[in-house]
Amino acid sequence: MTDPKARVSEGDVFEVEVGETADTPIRAQAIPLRVVYEDDDIIVVDKPAGMVVHPAPGTPGGTLVNALLHHLGGDLSGVGGSKRPGIVHRIDKDTSGLLVVAKSDQAHHGLAKQFHDHTIDRSYRAICYGVPDAGDPRLRGVPGVSFEPGAIVKVTTMLARHKTDRQRQAVVFQGGRHAVTRISVVEAFGHHAALLNCRLETGRTHQIRVHAAHVGHALIGDPVYGGRRALPKGAPGAEVAATFSRQALHAASLGFVHPVSGNWCEFECEPPEDFKHLLAALQNAPQNSTQSPFL
Repeated sequence: MTDPKARVSEGDVFEVEVGETADTPIRAQAIPLRVVYEDDDIIVVDKPAGMVVHPAPGTPGGTLVNALLHHLGGDLSGVGGSKRPGIVHRIDKDTSGLLVVAKSDQAHHGLAKQFHDHTIDRSYRAICYGVPDAGDPRLRGVPGVSFEPGAIVKVTTMLARHKTDRQRQAVVFQGGRHAVTRISVVEAFGHHAALLNCRLETGRTHQIRVHAAHVGHALIGDPVYGGRRALPKGAPGAEVAATFSRQALHAASLGFVHPVSGNWCEFECEPPEDFKHLLAALQNAPQNSTQSPFL
């Protein structure tokens, strides 16, 4: 049947022929890269906010993989397949910060095992609404929340796709995938905002963003999980926060055993200028006097 206006009746049988699909080769593109470290087996990069990690439907180019292929002349591990060469983990498009990518197959297998075993040390800086104080009685009533020495709020839940919005993740306690985030306050800005250190035990899609919202402290600028929250009118940084165009989240440090040499590797990178500008506004201080997020 080729007539789009033709009527169908109960019992009609149709045969549909679907042609074979061919993978579209990923193009190497001359996109600037912030290389933090590189050797024969791995490369560590500081991904800017706004860059997708690998090509996907709707984003065929302009990704980190496109940039890496140009930088390395195609020298990436093939373990991840034609669409994700060398990729062993990801961070969201609008999250900035550190990623390690495998150049050799040996490195890919070694890094993948460490991510699977949750032995990678990953720390993020985030800026949230409110202050997730471990002494807050409200937090003690939130499902999945426990506390560890050092005023650490530990969030342990399962995460699964949202039932009605497939672009979102949701906290569940049956089914889904195990997820653990440890949250501590680096600096509080009154009672209305805080700079957080978030350490990942697991690395699920949107994990920090979902867990922060679950405990009532969504990240500033988060268009998916932040709702319509805003800082109090007149509070330091309120105007900057209102126009912050992405989730305030930065992958600040990354530690792992080198998959070939066996040496421990640890890397840090400062947050980008938009994050620093928001932090300075919340501190009600000139941007050049903002404290280092690693202090």
